[in-house]
Amino acid sequence: MRVGFIGLGSQGGPMARRIVDGGYQTTLWARRPATLEPFAGTAAAIAESPAALAAASDLVCLCVVGDADVDQIAGGLLAAMKPGGVIAVHSTVHPNTCRELAKKAAAKGISVVDAPVSGGGPAASEGRLLVMVGGDADVVERCRPVFATYADPVVHLGELGSGQTTKLLNNLLFTAHLGTAASALSLAGALGIDLDRLNEVVSRSSGNSFALNALGGIGGLDRLAGVAGSLLQKDVRLLVDLADRAGVGGGAVLEAADAALTLMGHPR
Repeated sequence: MRVGFIGLGSQGGPMARRIVDGGYQTTLWARRPATLEPFAGTAAAIAESPAALAAASDLVCLCVVGDADVDQIAGGLLAAMKPGGVIAVHSTVHPNTCRELAKKAAAKGISVVDAPVSGGGPAASEGRLLVMVGGDADVVERCRPVFATYADPVVHLGELGSGQTTKLLNNLLFTAHLGTAASALSLAGALGIDLDRLNEVVSRSSGNSFALNALGGIGGLDRLAGVAGSLLQKDVRLLVDLADRAGVGGGAVLEAADAALTLMGHPR
């Protein structure tokens, strides 16, 4: 399978490198030439446009920032990709963005899977990203060997859009957990407990959480908000839209996520 990759940021770059190192004929395109520099001297080919990349690829992986980026790039891909090709959306976007892309792609004999990821650049470099995939089972299985170059596990959730919905639910929980962890740390400080010692204890106890460890590792909620606050805000908004369309409420977990976003200065 010939693979094209667009979106060579802190997470996409290591993913693409794993594909290249896995021996796949790989073509890259980037808006910023600097993101292509790490691939100098590798077997990767560089395309002049998304359309040129699509023409040279059986599978195109997108790891761009958001819905608008996917929409902007999709036109060039669909204009040049051959029937039988696959577009995998690794970005975290609204499930309907993937569904609308799939409708346009189907008219040209092209398949779409949504395949958001979790774990970050270091996990990608080590081949242990988590990929949440939605789409036709046969298409997912065709893509699985490529995904396996940078991911373990690769989990097929069901129909198209289910990968994105699962990723948004995960990020909703993480946001809610951040608020709870930050409140606990604030209370501990007020009660005179050394926060480093608290982290040492809780990390080995029943109260341990990924969110608490993330806050300790980055230096608190304010620091994390500067790195990921706007992205978490975006994902919670997308999940709220899904819930509204389905006629269901978010309940306590949404209230907790809202409180966490407010603490981070990114109210929903």
